[in-house]
Amino acid sequence: MRLGTMEILLIVVLALVVFGGSKIAGVGKALGQSIREFRKEVKDEDKKTGDEPNGSDTEKQG
Repeated sequence: MRLGTMEILLIVVLALVVFGGSKIAGVGKALGQSIREFRKEVKDEDKKTGDEPNGSDTEKQG
């Protein structure tokens, strides 16, 4: 089942009506901050273990 533009728009409008704009903005801010912290922790863990991030091992061999 795919969600079309109208379905997504309806979900967004219903969320605004139920929760209000300020609540949704707060949730978005908290989600963004959580993602930033997660990425930071992953980078720190990679540095600690000496692992290379994905994509850096695509050097040409030959």
